[in-house]
Amino acid sequence: MIIDCHGHYTTAPPALAAWREQQVGALEGGVAPVRADLRISDDELRETIEPNQLRLMDERGIELTIFSPRASFMAHHVGGFATSAEWAAICNELCHRVARLYPERFAPAAMLPQSPGVDPATCVPELVRCVEEYGAVALNLNPDPSGGHWTAPPLTDRSWYPIYEKMAEYDLPAMVHVSTSVNPAFHTTGAHYLNADTTAFMQLLQGDLFRDFPTLRLVIPHGGGAVPYHWGRFRGLAMALGKPELEEHLLHNVFFDTCVYHQPGSDLLFDVIPARNILFASEMIGAVRSVDPRTGHHFDDTRRYAENAKLSEEDWSAIREHNARRVYPRLDELLTSQGR
Repeated sequence: MIIDCHGHYTTAPPALAAWREQQVGALEGGVAPVRADLRISDDELRETIEPNQLRLMDERGIELTIFSPRASFMAHHVGGFATSAEWAAICNELCHRVARLYPERFAPAAMLPQSPGVDPATCVPELVRCVEEYGAVALNLNPDPSGGHWTAPPLTDRSWYPIYEKMAEYDLPAMVHVSTSVNPAFHTTGAHYLNADTTAFMQLLQGDLFRDFPTLRLVIPHGGGAVPYHWGRFRGLAMALGKPELEEHLLHNVFFDTCVYHQPGSDLLFDVIPARNILFASEMIGAVRSVDPRTGHHFDDTRRYAENAKLSEEDWSAIREHNARRVYPRLDELLTSQGR
C-alpha cells in the first residue's frame, strides 16, 4: 500500500475560516466566538474531502493519508495561549471527524496550541487529548511559533522536553512543521518552510537530543529543505563540532518526506538519504497545486518521481509503506486492527 505521511486539511469548509476571522478580530475588541458557534455537518466535511483529497488519492493510488490541520492556519503567533488552545482544539476535532468518516483513508495528526514565549509544557494536555480521545498517530511541532522571527529556543533546549517526554511515553512521532510567516523577508511556503526544515536539522546536529530521548522520532518535511543538497556541508560541520557521522548521530531518529516537486530534486533525495529514512508524502492540495506544463502532471504528484527514480523494489516498498508503519507505531496498530 501507499501511505502519504504529510496531508493537511487545506479544503476545510468556509465556516472554519469565518470562525477564525471572528476570533482574531475579537483580539482587537469585540465578542470572541466559542466552539459551539462553529457548526459544520458531516455532509459538509464529505463535500470538501471527496472531490478533493479523496479524488486525488484514488487517482494516484494512495490508500491512506496522515491528516493534520492546515499548516498555515496554525498561526501560533496570533494572540496568546488561550487563542491557540481554542483554535487547536477546533482544528484537531475536524481532522478527527474526517478520519472517523473515512477510517480506512485518513489517520489524524494533531497540531499543538503553541504560542510565542509560552512554556511548551502548556501543549501537553491537548497532545494527550488528541491521542486518548481522537486516536492521533502523530503531531505537528512548530519550531518557530513567532511566525518567522525565530524567538523560540532551539529544539534541543530543555524547555521542549515536556513535549518530548509525552511523545516518548506514547511512542508518538512529530513532523517538524512551521506555520505562516509574518516576516516580510520570508515567503511562507517558498522560504520559511524550507528555511525551517534546514534550521531544525542543524539544531539537531548541534545538540545531543537523542542521547536523552533515544526513541524520539522526528520527520522533517519537504525533503529536508536544503539538507540533502548540502549533505557534505552538514557532515563537515558535524566533524568540526566533534559529533559522530550523521548516520550515527541523527539518522536513527530523523526522517525525511518526499514532498519535493521535480524529478532531479527527488532523485537527489533518494540518492543521498538512506531509503530507511525516507517516507512517502505529497502534501497534496498544499503549497503547489498547479500542473507542471513541462510534464503535464501536478507538481505534487510525488508518486511519479519515486517510480521514475528506478528505486529497488525493496527500497520503494520501504518508502511507500513500511517506513511509515515503523516511524508511526500507532498507525501500524490502526492498520493491523483493520487487517492491513
